[in-house]
Amino acid sequence: MRNIFLLSLGCSKNTVDSERLMAQAAASGMIFTEVADDADIILINTCGFIQDAKEESIAETLAAIRKKQEGMVRKVYVMGCLPELYRKELGEEMPEVDGFFGTRELPEVLQAIGAGYREELFDRRMLLTPPHYAFLKIAEGCNRQCSFCSIPKIRGRYVSQQPEQLLREASILKESGVCELNLIAQDISVYGCDLGGKPLLNDLVLRLSDMAFRRIRLLYAYPLNFPMEVIDTMRERENVCNYLDMPLQHISDRILRSMNRGIDRAGTLRLLESIRERNPGIRLRTTMIAGYPGETREEFEELLRFVEESRFDRLGCFPYCHEEYSPAYLLEDNVNPEEKQDRVAELMELQESISQEKNREYEGKEILVLVDQVEEGTAFGRTEYDAPEVDNECILETAGFDVRPGMFCRASITDSTPYDLEGEVTGIE
Repeated sequence: MRNIFLLSLGCSKNTVDSERLMAQAAASGMIFTEVADDADIILINTCGFIQDAKEESIAETLAAIRKKQEGMVRKVYVMGCLPELYRKELGEEMPEVDGFFGTRELPEVLQAIGAGYREELFDRRMLLTPPHYAFLKIAEGCNRQCSFCSIPKIRGRYVSQQPEQLLREASILKESGVCELNLIAQDISVYGCDLGGKPLLNDLVLRLSDMAFRRIRLLYAYPLNFPMEVIDTMRERENVCNYLDMPLQHISDRILRSMNRGIDRAGTLRLLESIRERNPGIRLRTTMIAGYPGETREEFEELLRFVEESRFDRLGCFPYCHEEYSPAYLLEDNVNPEEKQDRVAELMELQESISQEKNREYEGKEILVLVDQVEEGTAFGRTEYDAPEVDNECILETAGFDVRPGMFCRASITDSTPYDLEGEVTGIE
């Protein structure tokens, strides 16, 4: 029996990988600790998507190595995206690490830590999220060839999980107390196309909806060939959130071509118009990249005007990162880092004003909130339009109600900021 400290870095897809590993290891008698100093083994599931994430993964690995050198832990293992890209280099620079494993080597990781892989436990997970919500990873990998992205190199070709397997996994999650299910993949738009030659996303959403989850949310839709019937399902099914996360990245035709997105400005505008016509109540989240190679001031201002006119409900923006395993690495990274950060700040300042206007519309209204956390008479939760970890928060005075995490409550909104709603609980659902 060994004590293991697992540090899971990066995205929600990494979180699911870590949860699968923990369930398998626990079945072999492994114990997971919450503090590294209580462990025999430190296992780090790394992120290698952008430079900041790489630096965090390396810093945490060096910290684990120091604990090993000081005799506080016996073994250090590193897995996930970073070894997938730099296994040889990491091995040379960090010989103290006892093993490096990529994103598709779960049995090998388990063997290294003294556990065994059992196929019948594939659906099992030990949640790292609060027990009332979870992520359901419906596919692995990506077939898109976006020039700025190294995910196909890291995760491989797109592989949809079988619908029946996903339904079994969802059933286990529901039985464990999960009431909000967040569907994730690098690209949910083409889910099922590799199984039956046609998109199966809407069919999967309908079947999950029939299982009576309180909330089902869709994250990370690619704009090209998105199955529009899903938009109708969001409108028709009460437990399917009227929320879609669809990263668009840019609006300039030249940059979209260079990014190899497969859709132009006109196609993007038609898509957004069609989505909002079919479902006027939908809330849209998107992501943009500023400072892509060759992006002129005029092209950035075109992006600013697009964001101002489109009025997205949620928006994130990242400075372009020159990734050596992405196709765009062949281009000249000619927007200087300071200018990239300035453009990100300018775009986010614009979005902040949009978000403030949208949030003011909630003031004086009563809404339904899922509570994530309660501290000293204050509840922190989310509306159906807010995904965990990345979107707005509702900050509510409990007003004498016995509010606990995982509860749905009614709340009267009295004030707002660009990224938060404030109010008090008026009842428990």
